[in-house]
Parts: sequence; C-alpha cells; structure tokens
Amino acid sequence: MRTVVIGDIHGGFRALTQLIERADLPAKTKYIFVGDYVDGWSETVEVISFLIDFSHKNECVFIRGNHDELFYKYLASGESNPMWLSQGGETSVKSYMNISRGLKEIHRRFFENLVNYHIDSENRLFVHAGFTNQAGPEYEYYPNLVYWDRTLWEMACAMDISISENDNRFPKRLKLFKEIFIGHTPVTRVGYDKPANFANVWNVDTGAAYKGSLSMLDVDTKQIWQSDPVHLLYPNEKGRN
Repeated sequence: MRTVVIGDIHGGFRALTQLIERADLPAKTKYIFVGDYVDGWSETVEVISFLIDFSHKNECVFIRGNHDELFYKYLASGESNPMWLSQGGETSVKSYMNISRGLKEIHRRFFENLVNYHIDSENRLFVHAGFTNQAGPEYEYYPNLVYWDRTLWEMACAMDISISENDNRFPKRLKLFKEIFIGHTPVTRVGYDKPANFANVWNVDTGAAYKGSLSMLDVDTKQIWQSDPVHLLYPNEKGRN
C-alpha cells in the first residue's frame, strides 16, 4: 500500500481538493494528515466535512495539531483566548456560526478522535510538531508537547550533515525512528517551498496558512505534489498573514 503524508491545511478547502485531484492516487493509498486542519482560510467546515467523507472511502490517519486542540476546546465548551483568535481562530469560529447542531456534533467527535501521533510498521513516526523525551513521544511528561514542540525541527535543521547515526553526537531522539514526518513549523521560514529534509526528519508544512502551497509527500519514493499557493485560491482573504 502506498502511504502519503499531507501538511497543515488551515482551512484551505480549495487547496485540499485541488491537491487530492492532482495526485489522483489509486484506491489502496494510506493518507496521513499531520494536523492543523483549522484556523487560517475561511472554509474550515468544508475541510472537516470533506475529511470525514474522505475517510469513509480511504484509509486515513488524522494527527492532532495545536490549532485543532484549541478549536476542539472551543467546540466542546466555548473556551477561547485572544491569542488563538488572532492566530486564525476567528476564521474558524465564523465558519461554524451557521451550521446545524447535528453537524457541529459530528465535527466535534472528529476533533475528539484525533491521535497525538502515529508509528507505522516501518517504524516511521508521524507527529504534528515533535517530542522532547529521549525515550519517545509516549513518554512525554506533558503529552501536548507533541503538537507544540519546535525543538526537534530546530535541532534537525542545525545538525552538521557530516554526523552519522553511529556518531555519539547524533541526537538520541532521532535514533528512535527510521524517519520522522512533521508539520507545525513552515519550511518557508528556512527558505524552502517544498517539503524539507534534515537528518531523518521530513517537514511537510509548506506554509499553506500563509502564502505557500499545501503539500503531499510519498513517504517511500519522496514524490511531492502541491496545490497552487493557497492565498491565490482565496484572493479576497488574508489567511494568517
């Protein structure tokens, strides 16, 4: 079975459907989404409805992102804070203003059932942000670090490329897994517009919340598919700019 990983969507429904159509993958494909489905562009409701329907027809793994957890708290209890609202949360709140109670409950269960990380049969880790514990994400003292941490990506970016896994200086965290696939921190911050790789870490967040594209990566072949830059699909919106 082919396995692909999809970066942070941030309410970009038009980018998501464009990406799926462009890839045109066979029925027996496993889709792993690394989280942050919400907060950015205006079509969060459409994104979640699409993903729920898509998962009925395809094998999917939905990872929890930090924005997803914040939005879940809002759906479940009305909890919100000004910082979250200013970082894209307001667009998600507006997207849900006029939907039915029944649909809102279906979506609430979607967010409730997200997983914090996924490890496949090839010992590849899929997680929204990273982890800090040298024994692995399951041992995090604060479980929510897996969708907030940036240190794993920063460490991978700063590594000397000459250091091999057999070197004592090679980070213990990275030795735990064959490969690690993350989102959370746009690769545009380090000068990339496609999924970027340092050490055995692949980052598939290509800045769809801002002026980048939404990306999909084949975890075996490393083939890449991308949508148009998402801001061009929403010319009258600002996203998280």
